[in-house]
Order: sequence, then C-alpha cells, then structure tokens
Amino acid sequence: MQSSTVTLCTAVSPLAINCASFRPLRIVNFRTPALISSVDFIGDDRSKRRSLSISSRCARRLRLNRNFISSTTAAAGGGGGGSVSELNDGARKLLQVILWIAEAVYIVWLFLLPYAPGDPVWAISSDTISSLIGLSLNFFFILPLTNLVGIHLIEAPVLHPMSEGLFNLVIAWTLMFAPLLYTDKLRDRFKGSIDVLWGFQMFLTNTFLIPYMAIRLNVAQEDDTPRKTSQLGSVMTNGAAIVGLTGGLVSVLSIVWAFYGRGDGNFGDLGERLEFLQSYLGSERLAYAFIWDICLYLVFQPWLIGDNLQNIRQDKVASVNLLRFVPVVGLVAYCLCLDTGKET
Repeated sequence: MQSSTVTLCTAVSPLAINCASFRPLRIVNFRTPALISSVDFIGDDRSKRRSLSISSRCARRLRLNRNFISSTTAAAGGGGGGSVSELNDGARKLLQVILWIAEAVYIVWLFLLPYAPGDPVWAISSDTISSLIGLSLNFFFILPLTNLVGIHLIEAPVLHPMSEGLFNLVIAWTLMFAPLLYTDKLRDRFKGSIDVLWGFQMFLTNTFLIPYMAIRLNVAQEDDTPRKTSQLGSVMTNGAAIVGLTGGLVSVLSIVWAFYGRGDGNFGDLGERLEFLQSYLGSERLAYAFIWDICLYLVFQPWLIGDNLQNIRQDKVASVNLLRFVPVVGLVAYCLCLDTGKET
C-alpha cells in the first residue's frame, strides 16, 4: 500500500492525518463491509481532546445505528417488535379514543336503541329469553350429544342448528382468549380482575373486552407491578393446550353442526339453512350481537397475539406469528405453543 500524508490547516493548529499504518475496523453494513482506518492526530492537547471527542461521538452514533438495525431486523423477522403497544404517543391516544367510541356504540346500539335487528334490552321478548336459555343449556353441545348416544337424563332443547352453531362458535372462541389474557404482558395496567373480565366476556357479552383493550394502552405507571396470578389464571395458563384443543374442536363441531346437525329434525338442506341464518341475523338482537363479537375478535386476536409472541416457544414463534391472522386457528396455535414454563 502506498503511503500518503494529508495536512489540514485550521486557524487553531495544523493537523496531520497519517494513513501510512492502520489497523482495520470492520463495520456491519446492509450491503458491503467497509474498512475504516485509524487516525493518528498530531497537534497540541486541545486538538487531541477535540479529536477524541469527535471520535467518541462517532463511535456512540455507530452503536446506536447498530442497535437500531438489529431491532428493525428483529421486527421484520416476526420477533415481536413493532407491536401495537409500542406505538408513539399520538397514535396510542387516537387508538384509545377509537376503542372507547366503539364501546359506547356497542352499548348504545346493541343494548339500548330499538333500531338494530331484534329487541333492545329494555324491551326483550319472552321468545328471546327462551331462546337464550335453550342455547345456554346446549352449551358446547353436551346435552344434544348425550341425547344422540342414548343418554336422556336431561333432554336437550331443540333449536335450529344454525343458531346453536353460531352461539357455540363464539363461546368456544371466547374460551381460548383466557390463556391469552392471563399471559398478556400489559395485563397489569388493567387494575380490575382478569377473572371477572373473562367471566363476563365468556358468559355475558363481549362488550367487556373493549375497555380492556383501551386500558392496556395506558402509559405504564410505577405501581404497574406484576400481580400474582389467580387460581383460575393458573389453571387456564398451565392447561392452555387443553383449552386450545377444546376450543378448536368445539369450533369445528359448531360449523359442522350448523350445516348438518339435527338432520332428522326437518331443518332443511344447506340452502334452507343459509336462508334461516340470514333471517336469524336480521331479526334477533342476540344473533346480531354475535356478528359484532366476531368482527371484534377478528381485530383483537391478531393484535393481542402479536403483542405477546415472547410467550411462545422459540421454535414456534414464526408459525404463530403467521397463524394469528386466521380466525380461531390463531388462538388455537397460541394456546398449543404457549411456553407455560416461562414467567409472564
């Protein structure tokens, strides 16, 4: 290599940069590696201190850039970075406002106003109450299936299989949210009970999940210390695989039952059942609310799973990150791949 010396003149003192001998420093770049030579400064103490200060700032910026590149690469690779919970302050507040508006619309439109299909809460009919009781008795098809195999200790109410299928599909989907909520990394920002939250969500209405999604976006406080997991939370977390299998099987059974269940009950063929479904959604407030719940779950499922990929076994993160966008299937994958030995 040919030697060369470049002299820079300033008003303070001359600086000589000697490129004759150096020790290469390899720097990671996206495209090609670069070699930067060391610089020997010759001058008074003031110039040397200034030169060292510049070098220190450059090294610090290089480390920051390297960390930024590493985090960006991890996010692009599905490592859980860039989640909704890491939005900037303006976007976070806007999202909270949208969620609280959605909660208000849900309550007013579905519970109070008479304009949506079916009866509002204050004018609910006896037929709707009877239908709700019948659907609850046929929870997860336990009574219909026991009757089907010849066990008749309790007779299952006979309802249209489409309504039974829709009801149990939403309930099975809600069941699988339990392990996800109990392992949510932001759950401690919610000061209420996760047991009560999930219980109301499971057995009453999905309206309770919307405020949780808004509250978990609050800015972290000093008292947001991890709380001890309840007994129900421990059961749901340690038994997440069982919860996922149960929810997945009931979801599949719900779809099959809706189209083919009670074949001897004169509920019609596939076309007639679809016609009933259309009429059911347009005339019953309960069924209409289920459609709202499904739409909300389509948003909340990938959102929550994406925020909690660190809870998944390392070799399954990429698969769960892709499946989280598939309705029901994403939650089944989360439950089956949850690392129950990891502190959450």
